[in-house]
Amino acid sequence: MKHKLIIGIAIVSLSITGCKKEVENPDTNTSFVLSDAMLKTTTTAPAEKQPVKNVLSFYGKITADNNKMIDVYPLVGGSVLKVNVELGDYVKKGQVLASIKSTDVADFEKQAIDAKNDLLVAKNGLKVAQELYDGKLNSESDVLQAKSEVNKAQSQVSKIQETYKIYNIKAGSIYEVTAPISGFIIQKSINQDMLLRNDRTENIFDIAEISEVWAMANINEIDINKVKLGTAAAVTTLSYPDQVFKGKVDKIYNVIDPETKAMQARIKLSNPGYLLKPDMNASIKLSFDENESMIAVPSKAIVFDKSKNFVVIFKDRNNIETRKVDVYRVVGDVTYISSGLIENEKVITNNQLFIYGALNN
Repeated sequence: MKHKLIIGIAIVSLSITGCKKEVENPDTNTSFVLSDAMLKTTTTAPAEKQPVKNVLSFYGKITADNNKMIDVYPLVGGSVLKVNVELGDYVKKGQVLASIKSTDVADFEKQAIDAKNDLLVAKNGLKVAQELYDGKLNSESDVLQAKSEVNKAQSQVSKIQETYKIYNIKAGSIYEVTAPISGFIIQKSINQDMLLRNDRTENIFDIAEISEVWAMANINEIDINKVKLGTAAAVTTLSYPDQVFKGKVDKIYNVIDPETKAMQARIKLSNPGYLLKPDMNASIKLSFDENESMIAVPSKAIVFDKSKNFVVIFKDRNNIETRKVDVYRVVGDVTYISSGLIENEKVITNNQLFIYGALNN
């Protein structure tokens, strides 16, 4: 009887011990309590269900806005007396860029003198015709003919004056090349003492207004179907690796470049301080939503240990646990979790490494 009693007590004891082991959470350290000081600096974030974002990375270049870039051509040939600007200079509209002494301009000056003389002669002829008409010595048609000659001469003078304005002609057969817009000199092919041919077809300056620029992304064929108008873009450059310029795809060029085997997409960017320069190399990230949602947490909440990913779950200062999670994708500051977390659970985003170490040591 005594042996049966001892055996019964042993069985009950083993049963109780087994139950305790079954309900224990191996990732929970019930003896760990967050101190007041640590609690003040510990931050959390809820696990939220969000549309899954994807990010594609491309290489490209910064270019000037073609709608705000002008090629400057010499309207006459001649000898370059002076060039007032250099490559990269900022110029204002109307500023003189270069001065050219030209025989073409000398011809315009002669035409201007001849036109003024012709006008003076025509006005004198009209005066004589009018006086003769008043004295009944000629007909009205003679007066009308004289008026017609005055109008022709005046028209020629006006034409020459407009030519002077267009060509910026100055005394001494000097033609001044002026800036048609405000912006930066991004191309220059003129120097002092250069002789310019009358039939020159190449421009001598390119001027670009770069308060807004374009980033041209080279899209690989495999990714063409993923890039749409309005896709958000983040652009970085070697010059400013920590600065992100944000914009959206506003044009897709639906042709494949035979050399690069890529399609181009254009992102318009504001350019405060003119930081971005034409022909800079750029890294371009395009982000878009996929057709599914998933639990997402801040990327800094993830603890990587022993080739696995963990988060630290916070319920209260006495109830903190570490939990293994399966990471689906990391997109910048957001990590998408495929399993291991429930929506609205709180994960620790500051002090998590210290707490993880305390719970697992």
